[in-house]
Amino acid sequence: MDLKDLSNRIADIIEDVRESVVTISTVKLGLDELFGITPVKGVGSGFVIHNKGYIVTNSHVVRHASKVMVTLPNGESIEGRVLASDPQKDLALLKIDMEGLKQLALGDSDKVRVGELVFAIGSPLGLPGSTVTMGIVSAVNRTIVGENIILEDLIQTDAAINPGNSGGPLVNVDGEAIGVTTAIIPYAQGIGFAIPINTVKRFLDIIAKFGKPVMVWIGVYVAPINRQTAVMYGLPVEEGLVVIDVVRGGPAYSVGIRRGDIIVKANNKKVVNARDLRAVVEESVERGYIRLDVVRGGRAHTLDVPIAVEEIE
Repeated sequence: MDLKDLSNRIADIIEDVRESVVTISTVKLGLDELFGITPVKGVGSGFVIHNKGYIVTNSHVVRHASKVMVTLPNGESIEGRVLASDPQKDLALLKIDMEGLKQLALGDSDKVRVGELVFAIGSPLGLPGSTVTMGIVSAVNRTIVGENIILEDLIQTDAAINPGNSGGPLVNVDGEAIGVTTAIIPYAQGIGFAIPINTVKRFLDIIAKFGKPVMVWIGVYVAPINRQTAVMYGLPVEEGLVVIDVVRGGPAYSVGIRRGDIIVKANNKKVVNARDLRAVVEESVERGYIRLDVVRGGRAHTLDVPIAVEEIE
């Protein structure tokens, strides 16, 4: 494939994807020193995940909004409803009363590789129509700390992301959404982040099961170990998660998990980072417990840990 053919293929992919990307306009009530309570307009992006009018965006785009308008690629604007919002994941699910929309295919963010070509699509600065920027995946499993929020396991990209892009898709060369663009670092250039699409899938699964977002947890703080750290600290295994703290009175504490324990498997799956453990916990919420293979003092133990479920305010 020559350069022209490659360029045409990318253009075809983007043209197809843009049919699923929408602009989200909001009105929130703000406080003005002179005029008191006054409406404040905001703008963001989103994308269709189901042809019956279901749209994913960022929680911060629609949070506290008194009115949400969704502008489709053809320019038509329809009022939307916020069905669910999880500020801890910075994800929200919207619904508009329209069917037959083109939905965007969802990829597998666990397969994303550093150096992979990606495209960020959204409505920067509220400009009409969607804008496309291209870059690569710069890093994965990033953590950023914002105001009253910590986002983990993010995809980092150098594709340009500007105000208004929030909530739009990060797309791979197969035209699949692999993330939801969520933030930029204002004091740096060329650094943007996206929430992995597999996190979005679990967010949607939980809504389907509970009718609303919930927080699920077992009450452990963990750190990954590898061969180097195992040798340095004389650990009995070379792969897994060492428990660095346990929530007293929480589910894990109640079954005897303590600091220094090493979790090597969850539901018979290897766990090598906190994301692996969190994913298994969220996938197991309907069953109500998670089975952990734990090593303590060189001896193996298997423990069934209850999953705590809490409403998100």
